[in-house]
Amino acid sequence: MHASNNQHQYNVYGIGNAIVDIVTEVDHDFFEKHEVEKGVMTLVDEKRQLQLMKAIDMKRSKMSGGGSAGNTVVALNQFGGKSFYSCLVAHDELGEFFLKDLARNGVDTNLKYENCPDGHSGRCLVMTSPDAQRTMNTFLGVSSFLSPEHLDEHAINNSQYVYLEGYLVASPKGLEAMKETKRLAQRHKVDVALTFSDASMVKYFSKQMEEIVGASVDMLFCNEEEAMIFTGTDTLGAAREKLRQVARRFAITLGANGAMIFDGDTFIDIEPYPVRAIDTNGAGDMFAGAFLYGITHGHSYAQAGKLASLASSRVVTQWGPRLTPADAQRILSDLLQ
Repeated sequence: MHASNNQHQYNVYGIGNAIVDIVTEVDHDFFEKHEVEKGVMTLVDEKRQLQLMKAIDMKRSKMSGGGSAGNTVVALNQFGGKSFYSCLVAHDELGEFFLKDLARNGVDTNLKYENCPDGHSGRCLVMTSPDAQRTMNTFLGVSSFLSPEHLDEHAINNSQYVYLEGYLVASPKGLEAMKETKRLAQRHKVDVALTFSDASMVKYFSKQMEEIVGASVDMLFCNEEEAMIFTGTDTLGAAREKLRQVARRFAITLGANGAMIFDGDTFIDIEPYPVRAIDTNGAGDMFAGAFLYGITHGHSYAQAGKLASLASSRVVTQWGPRLTPADAQRILSDLLQ
């Protein structure tokens, strides 16, 4: 294990939607009864989500911190890194919960609860059916107002990487915040990492995503489907050749087939760890967090890829997108053996 670069206070400065996951179990007829499209993630308005929250048993539901980049920075910290997160929650119970969750995981933020706006914090209702399928209804709340004013230039300057969450392209202010983060990072010679987040973001917001990628990003995270949609290709081989033109380095996750990494010179195949997946939500977030931990702590791209592959294979064998700090330390020691 190598020490991280001492000139930087943070390995990663993340920006993304702050979402509290409310995980609940529902029976099969719930979906038809409440007209919910099963097995997918749907963005809903507040009225719709409150209807659903009344219909479920909130007492038996479990709350946990979520959001794509939020999960990534927490994962990085659990492995032993240090991260900073810029996001927006409301001055409500869920907002307080989210900020306490960041603090408990050692993630620094420039958001103070007393300065949070009125309104509702972002939340994702995760409905688990008896067949182990997850159906998500997300209400972004005040998170959709995340904008350049919520950034912290000092923290960006003190980071090795900024990490941009692709979901932000769906909101005009979020897109501006991403562009400004990238601009500040480049001004301070900080590397820029981007995750596409979801195939729908690349498909329906391709113009916005291209604006963010611009001439180049230093590190891109995506899955096979997102890579092909973004490059307009229909094979992994063609997609990775085109990605080389816009990303200096990248990682393409391949689900059960592991991952493929381009380190700037060479393509590296990362072996999968065969597991029985029960919940793939958060696997990509975990991959990015573990990988960024690896490359900011003296590991080679191949070693970082191996760590990321192992960590994401562990996270899919359980419910929820996060591991415990003890799990993360166990994964590190398993790899070093």
